[in-house]
Amino acid sequence: MGNFKESYLVSVLSNKCPRCRKGNIYASKSAYKFGQIVLMNKECPVCNQPTEIEVGFYYGTGYVSYALSVGFSVATLIAWWFTIGFSLDDNRFFWWMGINAVVMLAIQPLFMRLSRTLWLSWFVSYDTKWEEHPIETPERVIPGQENNW
Repeated sequence: MGNFKESYLVSVLSNKCPRCRKGNIYASKSAYKFGQIVLMNKECPVCNQPTEIEVGFYYGTGYVSYALSVGFSVATLIAWWFTIGFSLDDNRFFWWMGINAVVMLAIQPLFMRLSRTLWLSWFVSYDTKWEEHPIETPERVIPGQENNW
């Protein structure tokens, strides 16, 4: 059994390579370094796993980001309901909507990164013996079109 640092959840939340679960897949560790929010390393610095598997690979992350945003909003709605409550006599629901919108804007860079990390982890398997196994060469990568989305 692997150690805690190499668990799937920890590696995804810390934006690590899905193949080795050690290398950082983003060029910058900070999600709030604007202009570099989703700038990924061309390949994992540890195991050399390419992060761009095919042209347009990350288009599906919009759906993942949407699901994360909806899940977050539902969770905050339930938390608001149990802690503060809703009433037809005041504006508590509108306060929740405003606060939720501001928080969603603030954490959107984190959701963008998390959605890309999740998406990549669903298509690249963890390999405990990655040093011994060759990397699968991406089939549909056109060098001049990489990161051209």
